[in-house]
Amino acid sequence: MERGFAKLKVTPKAERTLRQGHPWVYGEEITGAEGSWENGEIVDVFSAKGRWLGSGFINEHSKIRVRIISRNTNDRFDEAFFRRRMAYAIRYRKDVMGEDFAACRLIFGEADQFPGLTVDRFGDVLVTEVLSLGIDRRKELIYRLLVEELNALGAEVRAIYERSDSSLRAKEGLEPFSGFAELPGLETDLDGHTRIRENGLLFDVDYIRGQKTGFFLDQKYNRAAAARLAAGRRVLDCFTHTGAFALNAAKAGAEKVTAVDVSAEALKQANENARLNGLEEKLEFRQADVFELLTEAAKGPKLWDYIILDPPAFTKSSRTVDSAYRGYRELNRRAMQLLPRGGYLATCSCSHFMTAALFREMLREAALDAGVSLRQIEERQQAPDHPILWGVPETDYLKFFLFQVV
Repeated sequence: MERGFAKLKVTPKAERTLRQGHPWVYGEEITGAEGSWENGEIVDVFSAKGRWLGSGFINEHSKIRVRIISRNTNDRFDEAFFRRRMAYAIRYRKDVMGEDFAACRLIFGEADQFPGLTVDRFGDVLVTEVLSLGIDRRKELIYRLLVEELNALGAEVRAIYERSDSSLRAKEGLEPFSGFAELPGLETDLDGHTRIRENGLLFDVDYIRGQKTGFFLDQKYNRAAAARLAAGRRVLDCFTHTGAFALNAAKAGAEKVTAVDVSAEALKQANENARLNGLEEKLEFRQADVFELLTEAAKGPKLWDYIILDPPAFTKSSRTVDSAYRGYRELNRRAMQLLPRGGYLATCSCSHFMTAALFREMLREAALDAGVSLRQIEERQQAPDHPILWGVPETDYLKFFLFQVV
């Protein structure tokens, strides 16, 4: 097999991982190399016995030395290759999201074989994040193809804003970057705000200053599921961020919703979203540390019969899973103790290091500590625009449960 790419040989362990579908090769798994390369370019990866395993981006600055992007020997990695890959990803979203295609994740990194690339669509504005060198070197092409493929579906793109400001870029030898993509026909002087519709609600998205890309799209259908239990209830929405769970509950007929977040800026955005939907009367916003608020609330009467816990990831590393486990357990224990018998709990974790098995075990311990029993209503995951690619556990990250406390 002669294609002009440098050849890397890997350990049997790496071979097994690649053949099981995982796309990463770590530096210590490379046992030999033939030819030369530039970081960010394509190399071929072979087993110790010379079996071709795939082609991917190489980067000597990263612990993830090669990110596989193809397992097809016919691929040539030209514009046609990336256009096919882009069209495949976008048409999948159009198929599975239906009317929600207007506000969804178009590219989900490794799950779409665009390693290190995130693209969220907020109407006519696309917000991207680039965390790998191979994609960074091709992003102008990728952005142009995004526009062309969406235009072909009648989905106009007004602007692309890149939010590549994560510290993870340093691990790829990349500097942080934020700014509008300068492509013909795209605007570059917008104020950073756009509006989307989710589950019949309007949300203002601050894609320049907000967290991540400005809005968490992965909980879209979980918020709808949680809202189905909210009618007539007094709801406490913890870690409300920009108010998405709270507004879904209020729209569904909750008697009153108390939405809590430690960030004043997030609560300002949540207030604006409540105003947009005419739900100010049903919502009370509090700036507070959730753990402290739950502790204080335990000293008085039971104020809520439905609690929603949507915390940020308590761990972003396997090294801190134990401490994260304790944090989740304490958070859920306190919430369970505040609920009356027959009350409802929605709880989740967005860290893939906190596996579903660990999360279930944590919930069992929290319920035991709280002296309650849990009746499971639903177990859910992320929305299908964040697809789970089997063989790549990093894509399986969101755990979401609905319970009745009995």
